[in-house]
Amino acid sequence: MFEIRVLSKEDISSVIEMQQVIDVVEAVYKARSEGMTEIWPTVFYDFISGKADMDIKSGYLKKEKLFGHKTVTWFEDNAKKGLPTLMGMISVFDAETGQPIGIMDASYITGIRTGAAGALGAKYLAKKNSENLLILGVGNQALFQIAATLKAFPNLRKVQVAAMHIEKAKSFIDNINEKLESKFGINTESVTFKAVENLESAVKDSQIIITVTPSRKPIIKKEWVQKGTHISCIGADMEGKQEIDSKLMSSSLIFVDDKEHCKQVGEIEIPLKKGMISDKDIAGEIGDLILGKVEGRTSEDQITIFDATGMALLDIAIAKIVLQLAEKKGLGTKVNF
Repeated sequence: MFEIRVLSKEDISSVIEMQQVIDVVEAVYKARSEGMTEIWPTVFYDFISGKADMDIKSGYLKKEKLFGHKTVTWFEDNAKKGLPTLMGMISVFDAETGQPIGIMDASYITGIRTGAAGALGAKYLAKKNSENLLILGVGNQALFQIAATLKAFPNLRKVQVAAMHIEKAKSFIDNINEKLESKFGINTESVTFKAVENLESAVKDSQIIITVTPSRKPIIKKEWVQKGTHISCIGADMEGKQEIDSKLMSSSLIFVDDKEHCKQVGEIEIPLKKGMISDKDIAGEIGDLILGKVEGRTSEDQITIFDATGMALLDIAIAKIVLQLAEKKGLGTKVNF
């Protein structure tokens, strides 16, 4: 007989903080660069193309002696049913015995670690004096991306939010100051939030752009993007998804979280298949950049791109921290097997 701790979304959100997550995500990227991780093949399935899908990601953290997997579903029409559009579950196992040690909600961990990833791409590739952020998309990810980027760039002064319909963007930024304060402890008195009316103008006005949409056709055009801009591409995580103009890739410095996975399902997938870029145009993985194994931005005019499809390694590492904190506070439900 052995014991498993089961944690809810509320348990998780009550013990983990954004800066902790940013630090853990950065550590995992470094571990990947040092050969201390394994990523196993991802399982994707489209129930309804562009509207309902699921993926199963898994991996192994050698130093922590942990492995696990995450199943996440995204069903767009759930909003009409009063259900979350993003749902899922993370399972964590001891790599020395194979014993399961924890099961928990995946939505909050997925959201916060993905926010950290987008912000870390900007931290290491954007210009240090960047003040204007554009978030493309108002789904589950948007608030996490804003919170993480504000942590990484405390000098941000303007955050613009773009959606397919401006009413959605306006609704999203309603009371956003209070949301960021209550959920993440971030004071935004010096930050202006704006719903985007003209996407072209917003792109031209931004030094950092983070895309978090399920789009299957480019939304951001090459001619809109100004010299020195950084773009973290987060939404493209399944074959056929694309958020930015393929032509932009060939003239930009490109980094990825996991090269092989991004080639299969990331923002670089379609430009690679079209022959608009090749393997040699991918500068490296973000962990190599963090450790100084490869060079990042070399000029103020350079356009940089971070393509992040997400790795279960991040979920497993954060789940470990959450389990430790939850145990100290006596949170969750213990189940004997």
